[in-house]
Amino acid sequence: MRKTAFVNDWTCNGKPVTLPHDAMIHEERRPDAKSGSAGACFPDGKYVYEKTFKRPASDHVLLLFEGVYKNARVFLNEREAGGAAYGYIPFFVNADEYLVDGENTIRVECSVTHPDSRWYSGAGIYRPVWLYEGPKESIEPESVKISTVSYDPAVIRVRSEQSVKVETAGVSGEGTDFELAIPDARLWSENDPYLYTANVTNGADSCEIRFGIRKVEWSNQGIFINGNETLLRGGCVHHDNGILGAAAYDESEWRRVKIMKDAGFNAIRSAHNPCSRAMLEACDALGVYMMDESWDMWFKHKSKYDYASEWREHYLDDLKAMVDRDFNHPSVIMYSIGNEVSEPAKEEGVRVTEEMVNYLHGLDDTRAVTAGFNLMIMTNSANGKDLYDEKEGGTDTSGEKKLQGMNSTVFNMITNIVGTGMNKAANSKKADAATSPALDKLDICGYNYASGRYPQEGKLHPDRVIVGSETFPQTIAENWAMVKKYPYLIGDFMWTAWDYLGEAGIGAWAYTPDGKGFNKPYPWLLADSGAIDILGDANAEAYQAAAVWDKLDAPAICVQPINHDVNPAKMVWRGTNGIPSWSWRGCEGRKAVVEVFFNAARVELFLNGRKVGASKVKDCKAVFKVKYAPGTLEAAAYDAGGREIGRSRLTSAGNANITLRPEKAEAAPGEVVYIPVVMADRDGNVESNVDRKLKISVEGGELLGFGSANPRTEERFDSGEYTTYYGRSLAAVRAGESGSIRVSASDWIETAETEIRITEKI
Repeated sequence: MRKTAFVNDWTCNGKPVTLPHDAMIHEERRPDAKSGSAGACFPDGKYVYEKTFKRPASDHVLLLFEGVYKNARVFLNEREAGGAAYGYIPFFVNADEYLVDGENTIRVECSVTHPDSRWYSGAGIYRPVWLYEGPKESIEPESVKISTVSYDPAVIRVRSEQSVKVETAGVSGEGTDFELAIPDARLWSENDPYLYTANVTNGADSCEIRFGIRKVEWSNQGIFINGNETLLRGGCVHHDNGILGAAAYDESEWRRVKIMKDAGFNAIRSAHNPCSRAMLEACDALGVYMMDESWDMWFKHKSKYDYASEWREHYLDDLKAMVDRDFNHPSVIMYSIGNEVSEPAKEEGVRVTEEMVNYLHGLDDTRAVTAGFNLMIMTNSANGKDLYDEKEGGTDTSGEKKLQGMNSTVFNMITNIVGTGMNKAANSKKADAATSPALDKLDICGYNYASGRYPQEGKLHPDRVIVGSETFPQTIAENWAMVKKYPYLIGDFMWTAWDYLGEAGIGAWAYTPDGKGFNKPYPWLLADSGAIDILGDANAEAYQAAAVWDKLDAPAICVQPINHDVNPAKMVWRGTNGIPSWSWRGCEGRKAVVEVFFNAARVELFLNGRKVGASKVKDCKAVFKVKYAPGTLEAAAYDAGGREIGRSRLTSAGNANITLRPEKAEAAPGEVVYIPVVMADRDGNVESNVDRKLKISVEGGELLGFGSANPRTEERFDSGEYTTYYGRSLAAVRAGESGSIRVSASDWIETAETEIRITEKI
């Protein structure tokens, strides 16, 4: 079937929009919003999307909605034609019986009632929509599935719902279930993510499918990609795109995956819902492994209005939708059936776990099934202390009934107090007995914050395969040493690789009085827990991980911010808040904590040519305390024999001005382009202590979002005005149809401009 974008000429509640579109990010945040800190104080919303279009000439028409949050209902010419309750799965609408000749109307209704989610969900048609058209005998989208039977020799298997002919790599085959040997095949992996194209025909219709030749195998000896043992250098990633809210633009998803790959990650866990198609395509092309996760809840609520009420009715259909979409993506190596649910501690939950594992095996027998199980939560539940207690008790300030007992917010508060000691909370025999019935149903057991169990599992459960599905970033060195030591431990996924909206302040090192508690109030906006911030800038968390993974070419120097008069209140989901900057104007003489990350034995630190310290390296990290003075901070790293193996430096900025740094010099019509806007000197050094409120203007394109990584602010990403944070901000612009994009940033002091040429359509 022919596939075209169905994203233009829509309205949302009467206002013109282009998809994808996050309606929630344009709402006014309020201190009293029922979403609270979890949802970043955004309000409830009901959204109606409408579009008028002419009927395609083809006999068969489908509409694919990649994601609508949530409770989507689709009407064609005032007749209900389809929809989906879950906001994170793709769904098709067969339009054949609803379309009329000439003009047609489509309406999509969706709504969000808070408290809905434990993070910022976004709302509306936040992922793209596609129109498929073809003959009645069309090859239906996702109906042809290609898997790898073997890699030496390379043999693929093609399964289809109808007889088709497939040609690829100079060979061909025909039928509904057949194998093809691929001569001189290039195997897909993180190091060589080579993709083949299969041309599929059935006589009446044709399509192309991209696939990789990649076989996943696992045992207590590890996980193997095409026979090669692979250690997963993973990070958890929420679905939002920072300054763009939840809108899933292709360029945004590709940019995020590339930045992570460049930072040393080779795996992503989509926390805690199926990721976007664009992210899968980026992982395919760039060589990043994906653990695609299904839900954050099962049939017990974590938030009052979350998906738990609808889950029982739809969970198998949700899994099928995820598998149908994921099947031909070589990057997907595991399916996760949930995150930190308490149900598997009870008999019914164990049955449901087994049912879903078997169901997924029936849909796709080429991939492992896992889950992000928090063993402490499950143990408590088995002992009658259920985290998600749905007993109603009393009313809230609005008069609505509220849930009684411990909830996820309270649990996170306790975790923050306990700290990394939580890793040992499920080490007991009772915990093992409570968690094993469900864990034993999984192919690969995902442990959230239970690294204390790793060493003993090889003896207690010799056939068990384990992955650190969610871990504290500051324990990366300890965790990675165990990943390398124990064959059955296949990798580590830190919380979190990329900062996100909502769950406000969960990882913050806060300098304001309202940041001392866990449940941070308005105007806190971001989790502030990412190794990479919402702009895509790496911090000390990312550099330590890269050093531990031996992915740095030279020492990385980071400095904990020194432009504050108070010590920060520290949250456990961050081990350091250092950033790579030695530009702190006005902070002369203040004590600076300098961190140097590298796989070395010893590091020496120099300030303006004078040696100011030397330190042994522990966990790929050396820490120094020095008095700040502008100039050049230099680190030299040495091996155990005293030989220098790396040197790097940070230089203070001189006269800092507004500087625009477009990430591309050219853009195609409609393409999204990112433009970092920083306070920097002529040599590119960013000044971290001269933040200014800037205004962005765009000609030849549309400003989609502009903001900084400030976790606590009342400013809006859609206003065109924002204050830099530690000298940095970011704009996202959609290119017009021709000419060039001209972007300027200004304040009352100065104006800076840049231009991006729009290339012609090919």
